[in-house]
Amino acid sequence: MQTPVHTIASNAGVEGAVVVGKLLEQDDSDLGYDAAKGEYVDMVKAGIIDPLKVIRTALVDAASVSSLMTTTEAVVVELPKEEKEVAGMGGGMGGMGGMGGMDY
Repeated sequence: MQTPVHTIASNAGVEGAVVVGKLLEQDDSDLGYDAAKGEYVDMVKAGIIDPLKVIRTALVDAASVSSLMTTTEAVVVELPKEEKEVAGMGGGMGGMGGMGGMDY
């Protein structure tokens, strides 16, 4: 669980290693870092909890994909498409001059 905490803290502009270290020093398993408020709170009392089914589904899906990747000898991915540069605006015709009174 260290990596998600580290990532959330880093994305909030806080040093992730410091947040993880402080949480590991605590004996309270409900204690967590509320990135929106920038403080350590009891996650259950603050209402910051994940439904078990969501976590379970994410882990099962991740395990399924990783097992498929380890048993497959090749992976098919989509290569990024190179977009051609759009043509620039055309220049004025030579010898025509600008609009009268507009040459600054």
